[in-house]
Amino acid sequence: METLKLKIVSIVLSKIFKKALDLKEHIITQADSLFCQFGIKSITMDDIAKHLGISKKTIYLHFSDKNGLVVELMRMKMEHQICDMDHSFTNSIDAVNEVFFAVTHMRQMLSKMNPVLFYDLQKYHSEAWNYFVVFREKKLFGVINNNLKRGISEGLYRKEINIDILTWMRIGQIDTIFSQTTYPADQFSLTTLMTEVTEHFLYGICTIKGLKLINKYKHVTEKD
Repeated sequence: METLKLKIVSIVLSKIFKKALDLKEHIITQADSLFCQFGIKSITMDDIAKHLGISKKTIYLHFSDKNGLVVELMRMKMEHQICDMDHSFTNSIDAVNEVFFAVTHMRQMLSKMNPVLFYDLQKYHSEAWNYFVVFREKKLFGVINNNLKRGISEGLYRKEINIDILTWMRIGQIDTIFSQTTYPADQFSLTTLMTEVTEHFLYGICTIKGLKLINKYKHVTEKD
């Protein structure tokens, strides 16, 4: 009898915990939508509560303040990016195809993002920004570096390229896309910049065999 009571209590607590987690994820997802559209600084906790149709007090049950929400959001987004990159590698046919896979994922994310978001993140939320820095210097560096090695072994990238230099060059290209200082934000969308800069990078490192694949995958992407 006592065991049955414990099981019932455990089930009830499990449902309550799951409901709380679901609400927390819902708050993060909806806050992300607002931040991507308007930037982080201009959105208040009142705005988020109104958008969700819940009280601000309910939000504070899950997050100590706006910064805590942004930190948790950034942690979750970086985890999703890691999953997307792993998916791109696992499901790609070759190194060039892997890059196009990754860019497709990035385009989907960037199409909903206001360029000012990264500026706000870096200036006002250093702890959250650090998640991106760690992701950039560890996961992103490793993925690009391994892709270059893969491309060379497959005969798609020129074997004489300096892998480490090209890895940092590629990271630098990605940084400039988000910086808002190199490309006028009112003239070029983030998705256009990502596509053009990536293709330029590939055209510079590919062999003739690799160049043919760029045109092949580019055509498929444009059709999609």
